[in-house]
Amino acid sequence: MAPFASISIDKLARLVGTPQSPVIIDVRDDEMRAAEPHVLPGSLGRPWQEAGQWLPEIKGSAFVVTCAAGGAKSEGVAALLRAAGHQAEILEGGITAWREAPLPTIPLAKLPPASPSLWVTRVRPKIDRIACPWLIRRFVDPLARFLFVSASEVSAVAERFDAIAFDIEGVHWSHRGELCTFDVMIGEFGLTFPALQKLATIVRGADTARLDLAPEVAGLLAVSLGLSRMYADDLEQLDAGMLVYDALYRWCRDAGDETHNWPGTGARK
Repeated sequence: MAPFASISIDKLARLVGTPQSPVIIDVRDDEMRAAEPHVLPGSLGRPWQEAGQWLPEIKGSAFVVTCAAGGAKSEGVAALLRAAGHQAEILEGGITAWREAPLPTIPLAKLPPASPSLWVTRVRPKIDRIACPWLIRRFVDPLARFLFVSASEVSAVAERFDAIAFDIEGVHWSHRGELCTFDVMIGEFGLTFPALQKLATIVRGADTARLDLAPEVAGLLAVSLGLSRMYADDLEQLDAGMLVYDALYRWCRDAGDETHNWPGTGARK
């Protein structure tokens, strides 16, 4: 029998990476995380012993709480969340069951040092600099913040404001050979979801002028350039771009074989 107020790993896996994903809270303490140094994609690390400190400040409408095996720590924190008026479930079997499924997890060593994380890149984003923030917010750190500054100042801003530079030359998170920054992030974060692999090909093609990589490349390039003309504010453009990549991800995952024509099936004569 499934635990009270719980969600299966299969159901949660369908929600991860989408706007409908609940806030996933990993309540393992440092010792437990050291024993199993991986986390669920899109989860926030909040130790169960410190629930009294972080719980009053937590934001969200629905929560899933996970620990090592879905036991007392998860149930206790989920109960505290419900007592505070939130909708909260535990993950059946915890991260152990998720890993055994097997489903992708992020190595703890690859995570930003803190959440909310702060990232910085060049102004006037087109493709990689919208795709990467989408990936980070949906799969790595839902609370991530992004700064867009002059290309010549990215490294200095990163150093002085404790931010993580990306998609510029000479930094860790950047192009490598034929791979764009989006590819690199997917690989290093261990995000082996098939839909992300498919999306990565489209992003790489649009970002590196390789229209031959997939039929959808030209469409993403057109939409991305159109967005850059619509918005003078890079953060507003990012907000709009989030919807584009949400839709592309769902197409890659669920609708890649679907077609559309006129008249529709069963249309009246």
